[in-house]
Amino acid sequence: MQTLNILAAQWVAPTIDYHGLAPELVLAAGLCVVLLLDLFIDERKKWLLSVISSFTLLAAMIPVLTLALSETSVRSMFDGRYVVDNFSLVMKGVFLLAGYVVVLLSSSHIEQGEYWRGEYWFLLLSSLLGMLMMTSSRDLVSIFVALEFLSIPAYMLAAWRKRDPKSNEAGVKYFMLGVFASAVMLYGMSLMYGVANSTLLVDIAPKLTATGDFSAVHTLGVVFVVVGFAFKVSAVPFHTWAPDTYEGAPAPVTAFLSVASKAAGFVALVVLIYTAFPLSEAIWQPFIWVLSALTMTIGNVLALKQKNIVRMIAYSSISQGGFVLMPLAVAGLVGSGSTALRSVVLYMIVYAATNLGIFAVILAVSNKTRSGDVSSFGGLFSYAPALGVLMTLFLASLAGIPPLGGWIAKFVAFQSLIQSQSAWGYALAIIGAVNSVVAFGYYGNVMREIWMRPVPDGDVTPITIPGSLRLALVITAGATLVFGVLPGVGLYFADLAEIAGAIIR
Repeated sequence: MQTLNILAAQWVAPTIDYHGLAPELVLAAGLCVVLLLDLFIDERKKWLLSVISSFTLLAAMIPVLTLALSETSVRSMFDGRYVVDNFSLVMKGVFLLAGYVVVLLSSSHIEQGEYWRGEYWFLLLSSLLGMLMMTSSRDLVSIFVALEFLSIPAYMLAAWRKRDPKSNEAGVKYFMLGVFASAVMLYGMSLMYGVANSTLLVDIAPKLTATGDFSAVHTLGVVFVVVGFAFKVSAVPFHTWAPDTYEGAPAPVTAFLSVASKAAGFVALVVLIYTAFPLSEAIWQPFIWVLSALTMTIGNVLALKQKNIVRMIAYSSISQGGFVLMPLAVAGLVGSGSTALRSVVLYMIVYAATNLGIFAVILAVSNKTRSGDVSSFGGLFSYAPALGVLMTLFLASLAGIPPLGGWIAKFVAFQSLIQSQSAWGYALAIIGAVNSVVAFGYYGNVMREIWMRPVPDGDVTPITIPGSLRLALVITAGATLVFGVLPGVGLYFADLAEIAGAIIR
């Protein structure tokens, strides 16, 4: 009893910055409201849940803005294990806006299908909450908890169409490979903890070097953790789950996985590289270089063969992940750290707007054609000219054609490689340039269907676009055009994103 009294006297309550935690608290409150309302409201009023979900995400943006305008640039909680800095605020904004667009994509789709709507919105908001947590996590334990928080709901969402064998296959594959990757990553984290005797990232950095008595342990720890997140971002050869999962999952869930979930994996990878691994570039730099080259090349080559539009976009998403990895492959070189971080953040912002727009068009067209084939886009401009133009803009943006957002994202990524003034950077830039040309092969094939091919079944009935889907198209198309025509807008947010405590070399 006396020991307990002594411990109680020595215990100090942790300092909690409720303003810093406000985005997470608002989102947590919103998902609780959705869960409770689902129990009590009539089935005919379940459409209210989508409205509450969308307003929850918009409400969570308010504290993100107030934190960005606050004079306190860095807020540290729980002994530095949870940090709100400019990087986390920019990525929180990206996740919340991407989540809002996914809600718009889901609203009409969920009403049409046989879905348990309350659980759908609850799982979607829960996964987004995990993503917000990921942006501020600066500890191995909090990173792992955030990763599972965002992943477990995503496993269930992928298998949401219970009576569809493809959806069941999508969920099982995503779950099984996700669990395997989590186990590998957790083993790597345990090795790092054993070396550093701490789970705090800033404590790990000085002890986790490429030399020393435990260099083999260091190498295994770093490689296993990178492998875990390589699965999350569907980097080759850890990409095998993506095509089947993207094709089998409901279209809004696929959009969510391809943008928000992928970006969350990159966020964790960036934080680890800049705060825990900056002195171990001899280990992870060659590994990420190989991952980037393989991911770009294999993703593009396999995309060329696809006849299904969603599978094609899945392989395109894999390839785009290789472009995001490009700047990280030179981030460990002197003078390249801040440029690489800027490139990664800008690419994720532009990619989110463009890819969500593509899925909005796919949803609108598939509602009419009931087909997922690339050929179903034949003659789209003749009976839905607005959708044909928008799809062309989004595809051209992914290909990096000016003056659309994709060109500035690719330009800055290549710029970071050239500025590294290294053989690593120059070689990867050449590989990236070749892949940019190859990618236009399958993007151009869809454009040819839209503009030059006849309508497959001769049905030129105009497409009716629900209001929520129309708003999603306006937001994504507007963002894609603004980032391309006014590149300073995207560069402004990318320049803001600085990770507190990072060792920029």
